[in-house]
Amino acid sequence: MIKTPEVYALVTGGSKGIGKAIALALASRGNHLLLMARNEAELIQTAAEIREKYNVKIDIFAIDLTLADSAAQVFNWVEGKNYQVSILVNNAGFGAWGAFADLTLAAQMQMVDVNVSTLVKLCHLFTPMLKVQKAAYILNISSTAAYQALPTLAIYAASKSFVLSFSRAINYELRNTSVGVTCICPGPVETNFASRAGMNALDKMAQKFNMQPAEVAEMAVKAMFKRKTEVIPGFSNKIGAFAARLLAKRFLEKTAAGIYKV
Repeated sequence: MIKTPEVYALVTGGSKGIGKAIALALASRGNHLLLMARNEAELIQTAAEIREKYNVKIDIFAIDLTLADSAAQVFNWVEGKNYQVSILVNNAGFGAWGAFADLTLAAQMQMVDVNVSTLVKLCHLFTPMLKVQKAAYILNISSTAAYQALPTLAIYAASKSFVLSFSRAINYELRNTSVGVTCICPGPVETNFASRAGMNALDKMAQKFNMQPAEVAEMAVKAMFKRKTEVIPGFSNKIGAFAARLLAKRFLEKTAAGIYKV
């Protein structure tokens, strides 16, 4: 008798922050999980926490998604384990704060690798597998930074703009298949983003506006299953994104430069 492969949700950056919260939200709905992140110890701990709460199967794969062949490694690992993926969550990403000319090129290209290149590769590699599922989903995590240029966060904002545009385009291309593509664009979230980006001075200000990862994750997962194309969590974030469409770009850039000045 041929064993039917298990069907899983694959979450990159699944060991903490929004990725962990999305993994928990999916597990609460009975989805088995494949969690990817750099830190194996954190992955093991997160998997143990989820297993304590929910009766789902979880496997982990520790990998640095800045590597050029990381997406291929992930796909080969999934195929080698005979797993089937019905949900792909591209959550892994980071920012680096500072003037473009002053930050190292290597650090900024790593940002492009994780935020853009690996995301695109994973979507391309897994789409054929997703299309054979009765119902399948891609959830890409962007940011409200996608709606305007951000001096001192130039590459980060541009990369998130790419994610939003790319997600909307492939969602349309896949409209007659079983695959829905959702892009969620959160504003400030209570994660380690600011500290990793080197923005510790803005932490206190950001805390006034931060949403909690669980709150954002629940909105994202609900939107994904409803096959919504683009979602901005939080009323103030919706207003900000709307204003970015109406106000002069020069004014927005000057305002952002004042907020995020080095």
